[in-house]
Amino acid sequence: MRRDHLRWGIVLIIAAGAFMAAPARAQQKGFELFPNAPQLSLFPDLARGDGPLPSEQVFVHPITDPYFHEDSFVATDVRPVYAYQTFSDNSILGGGVAQVAAAEVRIAITDQIQFVAPKDGFTWLHPGLFHADGWNDIAAGLKWEFLQDHRDQLYSAIGAGYQFPWGESKSLANKEQVWLWGSVDKGFDRLHVGATFNYFIATGEEGLYGAGNHLSGHLHLDYWVCDYFSPVAEANYYHTTQSHDAALPIQGADLTDLGGGANDDICTLGIGAEVRPIHNLALRAAWEKNVTHPDDIFDSRVTVSAVITF
Repeated sequence: MRRDHLRWGIVLIIAAGAFMAAPARAQQKGFELFPNAPQLSLFPDLARGDGPLPSEQVFVHPITDPYFHEDSFVATDVRPVYAYQTFSDNSILGGGVAQVAAAEVRIAITDQIQFVAPKDGFTWLHPGLFHADGWNDIAAGLKWEFLQDHRDQLYSAIGAGYQFPWGESKSLANKEQVWLWGSVDKGFDRLHVGATFNYFIATGEEGLYGAGNHLSGHLHLDYWVCDYFSPVAEANYYHTTQSHDAALPIQGADLTDLGGGANDDICTLGIGAEVRPIHNLALRAAWEKNVTHPDDIFDSRVTVSAVITF
């Protein structure tokens, strides 16, 4: 049954990509709501460039942790995502799996301002102790890419968002929080390096199991082998800074905010790849493993996604 879910998730992503494709290219100028808006750069003397980027300078968007790992680039795209996560048999949840299906949306308002809606979808939560399926919370925000230096392949952005507690508590959702982040991305010809830092503040609704303030950090590496293929390596770190009525001694990483596990940091390492069969569609997959506390809520995960640019 689990293999069937994974197989259908991959099929749906590929089908969505084939149906929704439109001519554009990731991190190059595509659809913008206000294409003639003035530039709002903190560094106006740095080269912006109006032409298309060379292929080898186009970064791969992060694959692992699609909720929190927001890079510095502004484009318009849709990203169907499917994730299959395992829990250790030694964890407080008694083993089991979680599956998540979602569709992220990003819209370029100008060439520097982007609307982001990275969190939504549905979770099938089947740990060893209970089974609970339900809708996820919805998060949305705005990103400002204040640094666009195409000449030196240097980009940076900041953003803020809000998570609406519209999900179902039975699947560990129904959490209200404010989200602040910053990112920087640097290219070295075909090699691309990125980092993102987030801080989340619980502001109200906490669901059945509490919540908390927490932070996360993310690293990304990709190498442009050719127009059709790039290998990817990523790392993700999660830390709870303050608990709000946490009922379980675990934090939840990016799957959910449980607020527990203040001294139980999670670090995952992942490897994957992106394939680009046509110029406006990228198909990606990655596998990651918890390398700090594998007996926690995060043991290992496979993430499959697509990026459909407009």
